[in-house]
Amino acid sequence: MNFIKIILAILGLIFGFMVVFWLLGIVYSLIWYVFWLGLLGAVGYGGYKLFKKAEAKTLGGGMPTGIGEAKDYDMSWEEYERKYLSK
Repeated sequence: MNFIKIILAILGLIFGFMVVFWLLGIVYSLIWYVFWLGLLGAVGYGGYKLFKKAEAKTLGGGMPTGIGEAKDYDMSWEEYERKYLSK
């Protein structure tokens, strides 16, 4: 009877270690995937910021407000035509 208990205890330890290593493998692989996804996200975010910086530099920055800038709202149509449409 003691011999069967010893064998069952050894099998329990072996399977217990297998479960522990299996769980550690899952945790480490999840950490690895999070690392690579974070790195990919950081590169994408950096590229997006560089793109927005170059776009703002090319287009003059700021949000478009419509046909003209806010300083041109008080112009009459004739002044607007002379300033922008004659070019």
